[in-house]
Amino acid sequence: MFKTVILNWMDCQFSLLLLDLEEYYFEQHTSWWIAALILFTPCRKIRGSLKVCSKSIIFEPEDHVEPILKVCFCALYTFLFHLEVSSKTEDVVQTLLQLHRASCLDKLGDQTAMVSHNCTKLFQNVSEIPHMECEAEMVTPLVTNPGHVCITDQSLYFQPLNGYPEQVVRIELHRVKQIYKRRHGLRPLGLEVFCTENDFCSDIYLKFYKTSDRNDLYYYIATFLENHMVEHTAESYMLQWQRGHLSNYQYLLHLNNLADRSGNDLSQYPVFPWIIADYNSTELDMMNPATFRDLSKPVGALNKERLERLLSRYRDMPDPRFMYGSHYSSPGYVLFYLVRVAPEHMLCLQNGRYDNADRMFNSIGETWKNCLDGATDFKELIPDFYGNDPSFLLNCLSLDLGKRQGGSSVQDVVLPPWAADASDFLQKSQKALESQYVSEHLHEWIDLVFGFKQKGSEAVAAHNVFHPLTYEGGIDCDSIEDPNEKIAMLIQILEFGQTPTQLFTTPHPQRITPRFQSISRTPSVNTPLNELSPASTSEDSSFEDLTEETRRLAWNNIAKLKLMSTHKIHKEAVTGIAVTRTASSVFTTSQDSTLKMFSRESNGLQRSMSFSNMALSSCLMLPEDKAVVCSSWDNNVYFYSIPFGRRQDTLMGHDDAISKMCWKDNQLYTASWDSTVKVWQCDSADIANNKRCQFQLLAEFEHEAGVNTINLNPAGTLLVSGTKDGTVTIWDTSSSVQLHQVHCHSGKIHDVAFSPDSRHILSVGEDSCLKVIDVQTGMMISSVQADEEQRCFCWDGNTVLSGGQSGHLQVLDLLSNKVTTRIPGHSGAVTAMWMNEQCSTVITGGEDKQIIFWKLDC
Repeated sequence: MFKTVILNWMDCQFSLLLLDLEEYYFEQHTSWWIAALILFTPCRKIRGSLKVCSKSIIFEPEDHVEPILKVCFCALYTFLFHLEVSSKTEDVVQTLLQLHRASCLDKLGDQTAMVSHNCTKLFQNVSEIPHMECEAEMVTPLVTNPGHVCITDQSLYFQPLNGYPEQVVRIELHRVKQIYKRRHGLRPLGLEVFCTENDFCSDIYLKFYKTSDRNDLYYYIATFLENHMVEHTAESYMLQWQRGHLSNYQYLLHLNNLADRSGNDLSQYPVFPWIIADYNSTELDMMNPATFRDLSKPVGALNKERLERLLSRYRDMPDPRFMYGSHYSSPGYVLFYLVRVAPEHMLCLQNGRYDNADRMFNSIGETWKNCLDGATDFKELIPDFYGNDPSFLLNCLSLDLGKRQGGSSVQDVVLPPWAADASDFLQKSQKALESQYVSEHLHEWIDLVFGFKQKGSEAVAAHNVFHPLTYEGGIDCDSIEDPNEKIAMLIQILEFGQTPTQLFTTPHPQRITPRFQSISRTPSVNTPLNELSPASTSEDSSFEDLTEETRRLAWNNIAKLKLMSTHKIHKEAVTGIAVTRTASSVFTTSQDSTLKMFSRESNGLQRSMSFSNMALSSCLMLPEDKAVVCSSWDNNVYFYSIPFGRRQDTLMGHDDAISKMCWKDNQLYTASWDSTVKVWQCDSADIANNKRCQFQLLAEFEHEAGVNTINLNPAGTLLVSGTKDGTVTIWDTSSSVQLHQVHCHSGKIHDVAFSPDSRHILSVGEDSCLKVIDVQTGMMISSVQADEEQRCFCWDGNTVLSGGQSGHLQVLDLLSNKVTTRIPGHSGAVTAMWMNEQCSTVITGGEDKQIIFWKLDC
């Protein structure tokens, strides 16, 4: 006759989980259900509430012992004979018939247009000014509830069409911490708002009917919050994670959030990797690599024999081909893990029944084994496995989840032998996630799920190809005209699982771990640790630790730089600064074509030399403070002897102006606007002894544009160059091989430098951007738009002290992408900067023809 749904829930009450996909609940009426237990016997009236929905009628008895009745519209007329309503029967019937016609006309559920709905503007303050209004749906797990969105100059309001579960949701804009655009059903329609820093728990998730509405609301909130909210990118989080400022757990949560994964959308629930591979031992050995899963492979490729079978099928499959018929994350898998804490959601997904007891989440070890061996099981984990709440592993609600084949009932999840209890399991899982091994290999898993191995040829090579419907752009639902086909496609997309938004298109860099840092501090990267004498190791490390601590303290207080003195010693802009080891003498070059020697002891100009009638572009101090080398726009390099006070030698090395130089181990690197960098062999001992140098050209690095700046890493093994067309190139100095080329600026690059650990490169350009590049992968991992052009800088890998076009110094925190301090200095652009080894003294030169001495005041 009509369908009666008997629920097996914790409390038999109405819930939006009872509705079908794209079905909406509108209103309710007090009513009585007329039930006859036996034919021709007196009828029994059951009082309850009649819920009017867009595709069905639901009767909820007041006595929760009675079953809830759900009737689809095809049985509507039969149902009405068994119904009495307290309001006017004809009005209710008319409403139901109207909805029935709407359902027949449009099965996609756009029935909100069929129902008159006036949004009561429940503004908290009468002075609030509305900015925009539109229709939207509030998204919660397995439910979308239609309503009306209104944003004012103070608040964001959402009023559900049905007033369920509350009349209005209000969010004060000043409380908003983050907003994210979301995909919903692989379409750009979602918006999620967070009022806390918790990436796993938002305050509201809205799905719009038009992308333009979503974007308008997003930009209005973003504009309101631009001075109150830091916008994070995958690259900025990557930099924080690499440097140890984010844990592996925090970083994965951030990436999930940026990749459209949300706790409100079970089809895009945050995905975490299986980490541990040992579920049989009584002790968990975190130092044994065999304890851990191979993070360079997807779950489906961990078992070689199974992979061969899958690849054989893949090769014979017609296009579009895929290797795995199920995804690593889907609503079914999420609720498989969470059934003990969210039974009503599992019942919703399973049509009112739990899954077969033997297929339930019974054991951690069994689940891992099935993921390794099962023909269709490739699921990963969820964040709860690395959280602090063990309730999802315990049957605290005393649910009747059925009996297994052996007769045992499904209760708590069986834990591995190395876990004393559920809390201990989570603690050890957390420890494993943050372990040395995982920290060294987590980037490989990120490449698969969020990175360059997610799609295309790299995905094929990594055996990481899933069904086309799981990828963004795999199908355009809006182009499907048939309502039934469109509903079926939406159901398939939402229930099958969705691949995260791709965040990285180049290999993800590895994390910097303590072990790597200690290795990098040894005297030679080729010297084994056990060959170093204990005494020398102890002495060297003690000195290095002391120096490193001094630098760290200095950079922590870099904003306290104090201007000590100002000296105008040139007639044009200062272009270079070189300082003797004792810091007693400061040499500067200028566009006025002179080299000046300034004495710190007498606090005055001591010497002035001119080598050319064209500008000098840079200078550097050779070892032992015997000579200063100057580059010129006349294509030459000049060597000035400090003891003899005269020009000692000249190198005619380029076909155009020389822009910058570097020196390392008797090798001079010269960069020129003729699009080359040349490497010259010249003995500093000859120069120190006032002998003419025999210059030998060792190598030449060719570029496609004029080279404006270069720099060497501390070891001299890598060179970075920045060109006039905005390209950064990384070179191996021993082989003269180009390692990476990154076009990262839209104009000329002013300055480039390696971080102290040689893992990153920072560049500044005339586009007012600061770019951070990972040396290992050549990937641009951070981009900061400054409020003015930055001309030169010093940095420690996290904090940047830069000189800008206005003449001010600014301190920038790269981890938060925020300028923390601005320090007034020059009256024109800062064009040169020098910092001592302890990072406590800074000298700057500017277009105002001055040099300024700065001291750290701490």
